[in-house]
Amino acid sequence: MAERQPTVARTATLPQVVDLNRIDAFVQVMDAGSFSAAARALGQPKSSLSRAVSKLERELGVVLLQRTTRRLAITEAGQLYLERARSALGMLADARARLIDTESEPRGVVRFTGPPDDSGNMLAGALASFATAYPAIHVECLITQRRVDLVAEGVDLALRAGRLDDASLVGKKLGDTPLALYASPDYLAARGTPRKLAQLAQHDCVLFRGARGRARWTLSGKRGHESVEVSGPINVDDLGAACQLALRGVGIAFLPTTFGQRGVSEGKLVRVLPSMQAEGGAVYLVHPATPHLPRRVALLRDHLYASIKPMFEACTGHL
Repeated sequence: MAERQPTVARTATLPQVVDLNRIDAFVQVMDAGSFSAAARALGQPKSSLSRAVSKLERELGVVLLQRTTRRLAITEAGQLYLERARSALGMLADARARLIDTESEPRGVVRFTGPPDDSGNMLAGALASFATAYPAIHVECLITQRRVDLVAEGVDLALRAGRLDDASLVGKKLGDTPLALYASPDYLAARGTPRKLAQLAQHDCVLFRGARGRARWTLSGKRGHESVEVSGPINVDDLGAACQLALRGVGIAFLPTTFGQRGVSEGKLVRVLPSMQAEGGAVYLVHPATPHLPRRVALLRDHLYASIKPMFEACTGHL
Protein backbone atom coordinates (compact mmCIF):
# COMPACT_ATOMS: atom_id res chain seq x y z
CA MET A 1 0.00 0.00 0.00
CA ALA A 2 1.47 3.37 -1.05
CA GLU A 3 2.58 5.73 1.72
CA ARG A 4 0.12 8.58 2.28
CA GLN A 5 1.60 11.97 1.44
CA PRO A 6 0.98 15.05 3.62
CA THR A 7 -2.16 16.95 2.72
CA VAL A 8 -1.33 20.49 1.61
CA ALA A 9 -3.49 23.39 0.56
CA ARG A 10 -1.89 24.79 -2.59
CA THR A 11 -2.88 28.21 -3.77
CA ALA A 12 0.00 28.95 -6.16
CA THR A 13 2.97 27.41 -7.94
CA LEU A 14 5.98 27.07 -5.65
CA PRO A 15 8.30 30.04 -6.14
CA GLN A 16 11.87 29.67 -7.37
CA VAL A 17 13.21 31.82 -4.49
CA VAL A 18 11.85 32.09 -0.95
CA ASP A 19 12.87 34.86 1.46
CA LEU A 20 15.24 33.29 4.02
CA ASN A 21 14.17 35.83 6.65
CA ARG A 22 10.63 34.48 6.46
CA ILE A 23 11.86 30.91 6.74
CA ASP A 24 13.92 31.87 9.78
CA ALA A 25 10.89 33.59 11.33
CA PHE A 26 8.84 30.41 10.92
CA VAL A 27 11.56 28.26 12.53
CA GLN A 28 12.05 30.73 15.39
CA VAL A 29 8.31 30.75 16.13
CA MET A 30 8.15 26.97 16.22
CA ASP A 31 11.29 26.69 18.38
CA ALA A 32 9.94 29.27 20.84
CA GLY A 33 6.45 27.71 20.90
CA SER A 34 4.51 30.87 20.08
CA PHE A 35 4.67 34.18 18.23
CA SER A 36 4.83 36.06 21.54
CA ALA A 37 7.76 34.03 22.91
CA ALA A 38 9.69 34.31 19.64
CA ALA A 39 9.06 38.07 19.50
CA ARG A 40 10.46 38.49 23.02
CA ALA A 41 13.53 36.38 22.25
CA LEU A 42 14.28 38.22 19.01
CA GLY A 43 13.31 41.68 20.20
CA GLN A 44 10.87 42.10 17.32
CA PRO A 45 7.18 43.01 17.21
CA LYS A 46 4.87 40.02 17.27
CA SER A 47 3.01 41.46 14.27
CA SER A 48 6.21 41.44 12.18
CA LEU A 49 6.75 37.73 12.79
CA SER A 50 3.11 36.97 12.05
CA ARG A 51 3.28 38.83 8.73
CA ALA A 52 6.53 37.08 7.80
CA VAL A 53 5.05 33.62 8.37
CA SER A 54 1.85 34.54 6.49
CA LYS A 55 3.92 35.77 3.51
CA LEU A 56 5.95 32.55 3.61
CA GLU A 57 2.72 30.52 3.45
CA ARG A 58 1.55 32.54 0.45
CA GLU A 59 4.92 32.10 -1.28
CA LEU A 60 4.83 28.36 -0.71
CA GLY A 61 1.13 27.97 -1.35
CA VAL A 62 0.94 25.83 1.79
CA VAL A 63 -0.73 26.25 5.18
CA LEU A 64 2.06 25.80 7.72
CA LEU A 65 0.26 26.80 10.91
CA GLN A 66 -3.28 26.58 12.19
CA ARG A 67 -3.92 29.65 14.34
CA THR A 68 -6.65 29.99 16.97
CA THR A 69 -7.07 32.46 19.79
CA ARG A 70 -5.80 29.88 22.30
CA ARG A 71 -3.19 27.80 20.56
CA LEU A 72 -0.84 27.46 17.63
CA ALA A 73 -0.74 24.11 15.82
CA ILE A 74 1.59 23.08 13.05
CA THR A 75 0.09 21.27 10.06
CA GLU A 76 1.45 18.02 8.67
CA ALA A 77 2.95 19.91 5.74
CA GLY A 78 4.33 22.51 8.14
CA GLN A 79 6.08 19.82 10.20
CA LEU A 80 7.68 18.39 7.08
CA TYR A 81 8.82 21.84 5.96
CA LEU A 82 10.07 22.73 9.46
CA GLU A 83 12.41 19.75 9.61
CA ARG A 84 13.98 20.58 6.24
CA ALA A 85 14.11 24.32 6.94
CA ARG A 86 15.79 23.90 10.31
CA SER A 87 18.43 21.64 8.76
CA ALA A 88 19.05 24.06 5.89
CA LEU A 89 19.38 27.08 8.20
CA GLY A 90 21.79 25.11 10.37
CA MET A 91 23.95 24.34 7.33
CA LEU A 92 23.99 28.02 6.36
CA ALA A 93 25.00 29.02 9.89
CA ASP A 94 27.76 26.41 9.80
CA ALA A 95 29.00 27.72 6.45
CA ARG A 96 29.09 31.27 7.83
CA ALA A 97 31.03 30.12 10.90
CA ARG A 98 33.58 28.39 8.69
CA LEU A 99 34.07 31.56 6.65
CA ILE A 100 34.58 33.62 9.80
CA ASP A 101 37.16 31.11 10.98
CA THR A 102 39.27 31.75 7.87
CA GLU A 103 40.18 35.20 9.21
CA SER A 104 43.94 35.71 9.55
CA GLU A 105 43.57 36.57 13.24
CA PRO A 106 41.21 34.39 15.30
CA ARG A 107 38.86 36.44 17.45
CA GLY A 108 35.67 36.22 19.47
CA VAL A 109 34.56 34.94 22.85
CA VAL A 110 35.16 31.47 24.32
CA ARG A 111 33.30 30.49 27.50
CA PHE A 112 35.33 28.05 29.59
CA THR A 113 34.62 26.31 32.88
CA GLY A 114 36.85 24.35 35.21
CA PRO A 115 37.35 23.53 38.89
CA PRO A 116 39.24 25.77 41.32
CA ASP A 117 42.99 25.23 41.06
CA ASP A 118 44.94 26.29 44.13
CA SER A 119 47.67 23.70 43.72
CA GLY A 120 50.09 25.76 41.68
CA ASN A 121 48.06 27.79 39.23
CA MET A 122 48.27 25.07 36.57
CA LEU A 123 45.18 26.34 34.77
CA ALA A 124 45.99 30.02 35.28
CA GLY A 125 49.39 29.59 33.69
CA ALA A 126 47.94 27.91 30.61
CA LEU A 127 45.26 30.59 30.23
CA ALA A 128 47.81 33.37 30.63
CA SER A 129 50.01 32.02 27.83
CA PHE A 130 46.93 31.61 25.62
CA ALA A 131 46.00 35.26 26.15
CA THR A 132 49.50 36.26 25.04
CA ALA A 133 49.35 34.05 21.93
CA TYR A 134 45.79 35.05 20.89
CA PRO A 135 45.06 38.57 22.16
CA ALA A 136 41.89 38.95 20.03
CA ILE A 137 40.19 35.95 21.69
CA HIS A 138 38.39 36.81 24.91
CA VAL A 139 38.08 33.92 27.39
CA GLU A 140 35.26 34.05 29.91
CA CYS A 141 36.06 31.68 32.79
CA LEU A 142 33.53 30.08 35.11
CA ILE A 143 35.62 28.54 37.89
CA THR A 144 33.39 26.33 40.02
CA GLN A 145 33.06 22.91 41.62
CA ARG A 146 29.56 22.73 40.14
CA ARG A 147 29.11 20.41 37.16
CA VAL A 148 28.06 22.92 34.52
CA ASP A 149 25.56 21.94 31.81
CA LEU A 150 27.58 23.10 28.80
CA VAL A 151 24.71 23.05 26.31
CA ALA A 152 22.08 24.66 28.54
CA GLU A 153 24.43 27.37 29.83
CA GLY A 154 26.14 28.14 26.52
CA VAL A 155 29.64 27.10 27.63
CA ASP A 156 32.12 26.16 24.90
CA LEU A 157 34.77 24.17 26.74
CA ALA A 158 35.27 22.50 30.13
CA LEU A 159 38.00 20.84 32.16
CA ARG A 160 36.23 17.88 33.71
CA ALA A 161 37.22 14.91 35.86
CA GLY A 162 35.43 11.57 36.02
CA ARG A 163 33.66 9.35 33.54
CA LEU A 164 32.71 10.88 30.23
CA ASP A 165 29.24 9.35 29.83
CA ASP A 166 27.32 12.22 28.18
CA ALA A 167 26.68 11.53 24.49
CA SER A 168 26.19 15.24 23.83
CA LEU A 169 29.84 15.94 24.70
CA VAL A 170 33.15 15.21 22.99
CA GLY A 171 36.24 14.77 25.16
CA LYS A 172 40.01 14.86 24.76
CA LYS A 173 41.74 12.98 27.58
CA LEU A 174 44.50 14.76 29.46
CA GLY A 175 45.41 11.86 31.69
CA ASP A 176 44.57 10.03 34.90
CA THR A 177 44.85 11.45 38.39
CA PRO A 178 46.19 8.94 40.95
CA LEU A 179 45.90 10.07 44.57
CA ALA A 180 48.66 9.98 47.16
CA LEU A 181 49.46 11.27 50.66
CA TYR A 182 51.24 14.57 51.23
CA ALA A 183 52.24 16.72 54.19
CA SER A 184 54.43 19.74 54.82
CA PRO A 185 58.00 19.27 56.15
CA ASP A 186 57.07 21.34 59.24
CA TYR A 187 54.14 19.06 60.08
CA LEU A 188 56.25 15.92 59.74
CA ALA A 189 59.06 17.45 61.81
CA ALA A 190 56.60 18.17 64.60
CA ARG A 191 54.50 14.98 64.48
CA GLY A 192 56.76 12.39 62.89
CA THR A 193 56.51 10.56 59.57
CA PRO A 194 54.13 7.56 59.46
CA ARG A 195 55.70 4.32 58.22
CA LYS A 196 52.47 2.31 57.95
CA LEU A 197 49.02 3.28 56.75
CA ALA A 198 47.48 2.34 60.10
CA GLN A 199 49.57 5.02 61.80
CA LEU A 200 47.54 7.73 60.04
CA ALA A 201 44.88 7.13 62.70
CA GLN A 202 47.18 8.93 65.18
CA HIS A 203 47.76 11.93 62.88
CA ASP A 204 45.84 15.05 61.96
CA CYS A 205 44.48 14.66 58.45
CA VAL A 206 42.93 17.19 56.08
CA LEU A 207 39.55 15.73 55.24
CA PHE A 208 37.92 16.02 51.84
CA ARG A 209 34.15 15.59 52.09
CA GLY A 210 34.40 13.64 55.30
CA ALA A 211 31.57 13.08 57.78
CA ARG A 212 31.59 14.33 61.38
CA GLY A 213 35.32 14.90 61.35
CA ARG A 214 36.21 11.45 60.07
CA ALA A 215 36.87 9.72 56.73
CA ARG A 216 38.07 6.34 55.44
CA TRP A 217 41.04 6.31 53.08
CA THR A 218 41.90 3.26 50.94
CA LEU A 219 45.25 2.93 49.20
CA SER A 220 47.13 0.20 47.37
CA GLY A 221 50.70 -0.92 47.88
CA LYS A 222 52.87 -4.03 48.06
CA ARG A 223 50.37 -5.65 50.44
CA GLY A 224 47.39 -4.90 48.23
CA HIS A 225 44.50 -2.69 49.31
CA GLU A 226 44.59 -1.25 52.82
CA SER A 227 42.15 1.08 54.56
CA VAL A 228 42.36 3.32 57.58
CA GLU A 229 39.90 5.60 59.34
CA VAL A 230 41.35 9.07 59.76
CA SER A 231 40.27 12.23 61.52
CA GLY A 232 41.22 15.87 61.35
CA PRO A 233 40.40 19.39 62.44
CA ILE A 234 39.20 20.65 59.04
CA ASN A 235 36.88 19.16 56.43
CA VAL A 236 36.66 20.79 52.97
CA ASP A 237 34.80 20.13 49.72
CA ASP A 238 37.53 21.51 47.45
CA LEU A 239 40.79 19.67 46.69
CA GLY A 240 42.64 22.91 46.05
CA ALA A 241 41.74 24.05 49.55
CA ALA A 242 42.89 20.68 50.94
CA CYS A 243 46.23 21.20 49.22
CA GLN A 244 46.61 24.70 50.67
CA LEU A 245 45.85 23.40 54.17
CA ALA A 246 48.50 20.71 53.78
CA LEU A 247 51.00 23.37 52.66
CA ARG A 248 50.22 25.31 55.84
CA GLY A 249 50.96 22.33 58.06
CA VAL A 250 47.41 21.50 59.14
CA GLY A 251 47.88 17.80 58.53
CA ILE A 252 48.34 14.98 56.03
CA ALA A 253 46.20 15.33 52.88
CA PHE A 254 45.03 12.74 50.35
CA LEU A 255 45.53 14.60 47.06
CA PRO A 256 45.65 14.08 43.30
CA THR A 257 49.27 13.86 42.26
CA THR A 258 48.76 16.82 39.93
CA PHE A 259 48.33 18.90 43.09
CA GLY A 260 50.83 17.20 45.39
CA GLN A 261 53.84 16.79 43.10
CA ARG A 262 54.03 20.52 42.45
CA GLY A 263 54.49 21.05 46.18
CA VAL A 264 57.08 18.29 46.29
CA SER A 265 59.10 19.81 43.43
CA GLU A 266 59.09 23.16 45.24
CA GLY A 267 60.15 21.60 48.55
CA LYS A 268 56.88 22.62 50.22
CA LEU A 269 55.36 19.13 50.51
CA VAL A 270 56.68 15.63 51.18
CA ARG A 271 55.20 12.44 49.77
CA VAL A 272 54.05 10.29 52.72
CA LEU A 273 54.12 6.47 52.31
CA PRO A 274 55.45 6.87 48.74
CA SER A 275 54.92 3.19 47.88
CA MET A 276 51.15 3.58 48.29
CA GLN A 277 48.56 5.31 46.12
CA ALA A 278 44.93 5.15 45.02
CA GLU A 279 43.40 5.15 41.58
CA GLY A 280 41.85 8.43 40.50
CA GLY A 281 39.55 9.43 37.70
CA ALA A 282 40.44 10.53 34.20
CA VAL A 283 40.52 14.23 33.31
CA TYR A 284 39.22 15.53 30.00
CA LEU A 285 38.80 18.71 28.02
CA VAL A 286 35.21 18.48 26.78
CA HIS A 287 32.98 20.49 24.47
CA PRO A 288 29.49 20.04 23.04
CA ALA A 289 29.34 17.73 20.03
CA THR A 290 28.98 19.87 16.91
CA PRO A 291 29.62 19.38 13.18
CA HIS A 292 31.90 22.42 13.24
CA LEU A 293 33.89 23.46 16.29
CA PRO A 294 34.68 27.19 16.06
CA ARG A 295 38.35 27.81 15.47
CA ARG A 296 38.70 29.95 18.61
CA VAL A 297 37.36 27.06 20.74
CA ALA A 298 39.62 24.53 19.05
CA LEU A 299 42.62 26.81 19.61
CA LEU A 300 41.91 27.11 23.34
CA ARG A 301 41.29 23.36 23.64
CA ASP A 302 44.54 22.49 21.89
CA HIS A 303 46.53 25.09 23.83
CA LEU A 304 45.26 23.82 27.18
CA TYR A 305 45.91 20.24 26.10
CA ALA A 306 49.50 21.02 25.11
CA SER A 307 50.10 22.99 28.33
CA ILE A 308 48.47 20.69 30.88
CA LYS A 309 49.01 17.15 29.55
CA PRO A 310 52.79 17.18 30.27
CA MET A 311 51.96 17.98 33.90
CA PHE A 312 49.85 14.83 34.14
CA GLU A 313 52.63 12.80 32.51
CA ALA A 314 55.22 14.23 34.89
CA CYS A 315 53.08 13.39 37.91
CA THR A 316 52.53 9.84 36.70
CA GLY A 317 56.26 9.48 36.21
CA HIS A 318 56.85 10.18 39.91
CA LEU A 319 54.68 7.25 41.04
